[in-house]
Amino acid sequence: MWKHVMGAVAGLWMAGNVMAAPLPKIAVADLAYEEKVEEYFHVVAASSRSNLNANRNSVAASSSDKYFEAEGTKVRIDRGELRHFTADIKGEMLKSGRYQLVQGRAYTQTKNNEKLFDVIARIKRGDFKGADFVLFGSVSSIDVRKEANPIPGSSTLSYQQSMELVADFSLINTRTFAVKAGFSAMGEGSDVRLVGGEGAIVHFNMGKITSEVSKSLGSNAVKQLAEQFPVNGGIPSQDAPAEQNAMQRPQQQHEEVMVLTPTQPVKQ
Repeated sequence: MWKHVMGAVAGLWMAGNVMAAPLPKIAVADLAYEEKVEEYFHVVAASSRSNLNANRNSVAASSSDKYFEAEGTKVRIDRGELRHFTADIKGEMLKSGRYQLVQGRAYTQTKNNEKLFDVIARIKRGDFKGADFVLFGSVSSIDVRKEANPIPGSSTLSYQQSMELVADFSLINTRTFAVKAGFSAMGEGSDVRLVGGEGAIVHFNMGKITSEVSKSLGSNAVKQLAEQFPVNGGIPSQDAPAEQNAMQRPQQQHEEVMVLTPTQPVKQ
């Protein structure tokens, strides 16, 4: 009798452990950015050339001068990655206990970085090896502002520098390339200095501003990720491998049998 009871307990314990799906493995890519840069140029070029031809009967000389000047604006597209704003995203994900993190490979810089935004090609290339999903973000806006405001009743001025960063995120399945979540997240930070009058030199704490932007961006991003990609102890059923679901079903049925099957009464 006691063998049956202990066997039932062991079966339930084993079933519970088999049924617990692994947490999804997610790689967080560094934030990609693309910006248009305009540059002023002014070019001046001058050259001079002279020739001298002589023979027995005559001498001939010639010269020419050339001058060129141009000015205008040229435009180039810069692409790259920001490596300072994903640490707090990873930290918030780990604190939630819903995800495992996989370190992705940094993007290999090329001449124009055309493939930076081609996440599918980067997945196929193995940049996110071992990850079930990739959280890819690109910067859509960075706004830095400086303001000076007088404080009523005094000669003191309040100088403030603030930064606002907005990024667009997509969570991509590395096996099917399906987009499982998509959202925009914002981070904000600021620093304030009080100065006795106009003309004073103001030094803002850029480390503080950057840290605040990163922390608020991480909190906002992971909150939206949890809303769109809920994980209750493991990979959602639509993303779990077929063989994993097949293994879980018999264990669930076995658990019900072990609980509901009556046992013989214990002899006193």
